[in-house]
Amino acid sequence: MTQTLTIRLEKPITSAKFMDESAGGIGGKVPGLGQANSAANSVQISAQDSEVQKNIFLQTCQAINGVVTKLNQFYEKMFAEQKEEIAKLSVEIARKILMQKVEDGDYEIQSIVKEALSKAPTRQDIVVHLNPEDLAECQKALQNEPDGTLTDVKLVSDSNIGRAECLLESPKGTVESLINEHLDRIGKALKKAE
Repeated sequence: MTQTLTIRLEKPITSAKFMDESAGGIGGKVPGLGQANSAANSVQISAQDSEVQKNIFLQTCQAINGVVTKLNQFYEKMFAEQKEEIAKLSVEIARKILMQKVEDGDYEIQSIVKEALSKAPTRQDIVVHLNPEDLAECQKALQNEPDGTLTDVKLVSDSNIGRAECLLESPKGTVESLINEHLDRIGKALKKAE
């Protein structure tokens, strides 16, 4: 197991130099006593010290790289988990807001029906299923706008359809405009977004 050495200095290092035996440094000998052997030993010890320091530096770099790799993996995992949670939370907030708006009647059913009609495969023989309360609103809108886009469709009351929702039937298929389905699509899009 690698141990870490920490040195704390009160002031920044302004200069540094290697001390060898010939200069009387740490563990050095007094100059003049066997200087030929001393110089040879000094070069050998300096080379060994340099190699040891190089090995320590490489080990430190490997340890730091290992820590960085683990931190990146942890970050990616946390980001992915949080992204899903944020998407779920966003959809739930939107659901609460929409349900409050629906409860308060703060929506235009005609706009919802027109949007659903724009997605219909055909404009012939369309039957629009609406909540009984929304049907009354659409019928009022038809009286105020006799030449509007809703004049070519048959509106029927359907208690299985929630407020601010509709179901269109045509000979070529159906189109549903349901709040929960819209929110589910938004949630999936948020989860996929990078």
